[in-house]
Parts: sequence; structure tokens; C-alpha cells
Amino acid sequence: MIVRTARPDEYDLVGELTVEVYVRGGLVSPESPYVRKLRDAADRAAKAELLVAEDAGRIAGAVAYCPPGTPYADLAGPDEAEFRMLAVLEDARGRGAGRAMVRACIERARAAGLSGLRLSTQRNMESAQRMYEKMGFVRTPDHDWAPAPGVGLLTYAMSFRDADSPPRTSEGGDEHPPRR
Repeated sequence: MIVRTARPDEYDLVGELTVEVYVRGGLVSPESPYVRKLRDAADRAAKAELLVAEDAGRIAGAVAYCPPGTPYADLAGPDEAEFRMLAVLEDARGRGAGRAMVRACIERARAAGLSGLRLSTQRNMESAQRMYEKMGFVRTPDHDWAPAPGVGLLTYAMSFRDADSPPRTSEGGDEHPPRR
């Protein structure tokens, strides 16, 4: 399994793959306005880092790694990264694509010297939640949120801080700024 940056000639494929995973998987209604955002991989590549998992020459999944301050970083604080829209094709699940992409996001956040990595997930994404927990992410219910009416998201975080270090806070003492 190779995780790499998506190439421009792959953006349409990545967009369709993401829509397939979310819509066919019953995670998003085909009529949802979010489908347009899922399909727009070129926008993710321009405003975040679009990664793909390649398995035997085939794209098996994709994820957007979102450094702090980028438009796709909805949840992360000023010293944290976030990842979004993790999608693995159904016939590629169980082969390590999701785990490899999450590891790539962790490595990028650590290499940037950030204090942690955050994510949001839907309540019905139970297998993804199990994977996140096995990888060391912890639930952060105080950050759960709803991007739209009736769409409640659970949140998870992984901290890279030393246990003895006090948490860094933004000005005003609020560790996490309000979501956009």
C-alpha cells in the first residue's frame, strides 16, 4: 500500500470514489448538497493536501489532510491539523488503505511540529471509529458538532504533546477557536 499525493489527472477519479463510498455506503443522501463537496477533489487538492492510497497500481482510497488555518480545517485548533473525507472503496477494505492514509496524516502533522491531529466522523461510521481508537485517537465529546441540521458529528483527537508539557492555548486561553 502506497500513500501519495493525488495527481491532477486523478482528481475526477478521487471525487467519484469519495462520492461512491459516502453515498453507496449510506453515509450521505444522494440529494445532499455535501455530495458536490465530496466530488470536488480538485478543490481539496488546492486548499488542503489530497492523498490517495494506491494498492497494486489502483487507487483504493483518498483523504484530505488539512494543515491549521486551511479552509478545510473545520475542527482543528491553531496548532493542530485535521483530516477529512477519508474514503476507502468497499472491495479494498481490510487491506490497510484507511490505516495507511491515517498514518500519513499523523506523520505530516508530527513532521510539522503540531501538537495534535483531529477528525470528525458520523455516528454510523463505527468501523472507522474502531480503527481510530486502535490507532490511539481518543473521543472528544466536548468538540462534537453539527455542520447542518440533523447531521451530528463525533470528534476524535490524537495529541503529540509530552505528558509533562502543559497544553498550548491560543490567545484568550481558549484552546480551540470557534468552528467556521
